[in-house]
Amino acid sequence: MDPVTRPQQAAPEHDVAAKIPPASQVAGVFALSVGERRIWAAAKAYLDVRNNDVHSLYAYGIARQLLTLVPEADPDVVLPAILLHDTGWSQVPRELVLSAIAPGGGRPDLVRTHEVEGARIAAEILEGVGCDPELIRQITEIIDGHDSRREVLSASDAVVKDADKIWRLTPHGISTVMGWFGLSHEQAHRLCGYRVHDHLFTDAGRVMAAAFAAVASIDDEPERLALS
Repeated sequence: MDPVTRPQQAAPEHDVAAKIPPASQVAGVFALSVGERRIWAAAKAYLDVRNNDVHSLYAYGIARQLLTLVPEADPDVVLPAILLHDTGWSQVPRELVLSAIAPGGGRPDLVRTHEVEGARIAAEILEGVGCDPELIRQITEIIDGHDSRREVLSASDAVVKDADKIWRLTPHGISTVMGWFGLSHEQAHRLCGYRVHDHLFTDAGRVMAAAFAAVASIDDEPERLALS
């Protein structure tokens, strides 16, 4: 079990378990639905590329929160789309993936390949779980262009695009980018911030990104590092 989720043993006088409210009474506590777990089970084999599996789950969590603040977006479109959006990287040679996304040019052709292939894979998975054809059309339309398309098609598309980008500023996103390019935490934070803040489409996304950036900034401060 991950140390983050491992239960801790408290002294009897400090046992507050009985005082913890149910998840339904706490904002931001949620879980994948049964249908979303079926989609994830079919998608994860395509996401085992450069941390795309963990990235997709964190992006799902971000999207869930953005949906509470962008009511015009459709959860039935957004949540399957964010779980499936990067499945197409499985069709790009692994040794070329970082070349495709590296700052300073990259490989737009490979980015486009992952979008087109991702839309195809998503359609197959969604058909397999019995998704409505109109929802499949909307979901795959978002996936086919989620990185290369500079404008948004809808509020749902905006939430997917923002959730995908905001992940970069999470602790997992920054540590992943550090590993990809051999950067320090401070360098990765600056690179991620440069590629996120001015490229978001929702006010809620901009606020969320600023909050993650605030935490990352303190993690770079010598006063914080001295306490590690």
